[in-house]
Amino acid sequence: MIISRIRKVRRVIVLLCITSIVVFYTGQLSSNSLVDFVKNALRPLDRILSSKYCACLKCMTQPDDDLWFQKRFNTSFQPFLTRKYKTLSNDTRMWWQKLQKDRTIANFSEVVEKLFQVIPDADLYMDAGPERCRTCAVVGNSGNLKGSHYGALIDSSDVIIRMNKARTSGYERDVGSRTTHHIIYPESAIDLDNTTSLLFFPFKTLDLQWLPGAITTGSHITFSYLRLRPKIKANKDLVLVLNPVFMKYVHEVWLDNYGKYPSTGFMALILALHICDEVNVYGFGKDRNGNWHHYWETITNKKLKTGPHPGDYEYNVTRKLSEIHKLEIYKGW
Repeated sequence: MIISRIRKVRRVIVLLCITSIVVFYTGQLSSNSLVDFVKNALRPLDRILSSKYCACLKCMTQPDDDLWFQKRFNTSFQPFLTRKYKTLSNDTRMWWQKLQKDRTIANFSEVVEKLFQVIPDADLYMDAGPERCRTCAVVGNSGNLKGSHYGALIDSSDVIIRMNKARTSGYERDVGSRTTHHIIYPESAIDLDNTTSLLFFPFKTLDLQWLPGAITTGSHITFSYLRLRPKIKANKDLVLVLNPVFMKYVHEVWLDNYGKYPSTGFMALILALHICDEVNVYGFGKDRNGNWHHYWETITNKKLKTGPHPGDYEYNVTRKLSEIHKLEIYKGW
């Protein structure tokens, strides 16, 4: 068995070397991106040298975990909203309704029940085990993606998560072309193609009331703190909704209650830790000149802030996760 594995490893390494040389000399990747390409190309070895926790070389949960991580990573918190979680505890409900001053008097359970008459009621990604090696790319919108040539690397991931107004057309070389899940909330809504899963982050009851109509015949809700689109293009059979219980867990456990509530990007990172075995992070943070902006925009405001979110604290937690090898951060150029 061991001899067989060694032979397989040798074959993979030889093929990798040949592929890397060809890709580099044909100019498809820069020298720096080549290093990242090689790292990602070693993924077949994960399955060859699998453990009892997952089929990757290093799993999200294992006996030698850092104590700091052990205290925070709790798989008992279900990431996605289902009918099973249509009743919130008083503590969670009060926390969630304060996020954006929810004044809706509608019953949460009834709103959720109506929602699941339109979208699937299913627990996804509950398949962790020794046979699984799921790699995920969480792609932010930072200007540091410009010129990164990360596109091929991002597209090689099993699951690719993008968010808000992110676009790929015209930027494929740096950000890739594939999207598995696209995170939106009503105020950031965009049209999605029929194969992309809408991953909905609700910050108030009104958001959950808006969604069913917005992805079908059109919603009568057209205003919150911004004007809302009454209808968007999205496949209603591929919709997932983040659980408010999970949102509260991220804020209390991972951020120690810093800030008003976590940013969309940070919640996406913690979500990825829960549904993936290997997490790679792209497009987060400032660009090389210290500016905050989106990769598809020209900088007009160099004093952009992180709003109600604890930006520095989130950065420190993300850096800690990188230091203990629970995720890898690709900083761009």
